[in-house]
Amino acid sequence: MTDNHDKVAKHIKPGWLKIKLHNDERYADVAKIVEKHKLHTICDSGKCPNKADCWSRRTATFMILGDICTRSCKFCATKSGRPLPPDPNEPAEVAESIRLMGLKYAVITSVDRDDLPDGGAAHWAATVRAIKEVNPDTIVEVLIPDFDGRTDLLDVVIASRPDVIGHNIETVERITPLVRSRAQYRRSLEVLRYIASQGAVAKSGLMLGLGETETEILATLDDLADAGCQIVTLGQYLRPTMAHYPVAEYVTPGKFAMYGDLARMRGFRYVASAPLVRSSYMAEEAMVHLRKQE
Repeated sequence: MTDNHDKVAKHIKPGWLKIKLHNDERYADVAKIVEKHKLHTICDSGKCPNKADCWSRRTATFMILGDICTRSCKFCATKSGRPLPPDPNEPAEVAESIRLMGLKYAVITSVDRDDLPDGGAAHWAATVRAIKEVNPDTIVEVLIPDFDGRTDLLDVVIASRPDVIGHNIETVERITPLVRSRAQYRRSLEVLRYIASQGAVAKSGLMLGLGETETEILATLDDLADAGCQIVTLGQYLRPTMAHYPVAEYVTPGKFAMYGDLARMRGFRYVASAPLVRSSYMAEEAMVHLRKQE
């Protein structure tokens, strides 16, 4: 094994990253529900390459607390600036939209709200409770910010009893300060460690192609496993615009498969590793897999 990825010229997007577009009735139904209830989705805000596929399968990742983030990470397409106050009707709107979509598995994420005293933790908890009240059979996965590592705020979210709690490490330790505006690598690990220590299913995601080495990737996987993370995803970083951090390399599908195997060897209960994998894409498969292991 070398200490570099299989490399493809970074200015040429390889064929394995081509996305199949969908424009069927199911896609239109999801779009109408999102528009009617004035919802934000990471599918749109994050310019996710899997939006068409997910919406055609009547799934979406809801983004709460608005669409303006208080942080300005160099890899993220979400708008940065001064957010509006949280919408008190949003938890009910998200819960009703999930009911209308008939979702059995719902993923919720948010922008960072460092402007709020509790970072939005109470709004997070209210959203999870509303979803479970309206949709008692729906599995709820949350992808949360770091809340500056405050365990009292993490406790607020944990107490609402989501089924999976994700927090993305995003990249290796060396590159973290280059692309994450406020988050810290070790703090993210401690957030995951605390989530796992409370008996929750902890999940994290890692982007490849920012210039990291194989050694650094494996060290990150070791750190995540040591923190008690049970689910991990690895996917290709795609530059949202020319103003964002450049792609250093496109990692081949074969390399992603290798990293997936090495992650499983480290004891993760579920691993998704492929170029178009995102932390919430096909998330329900992980829970199905975990429940089969019980």
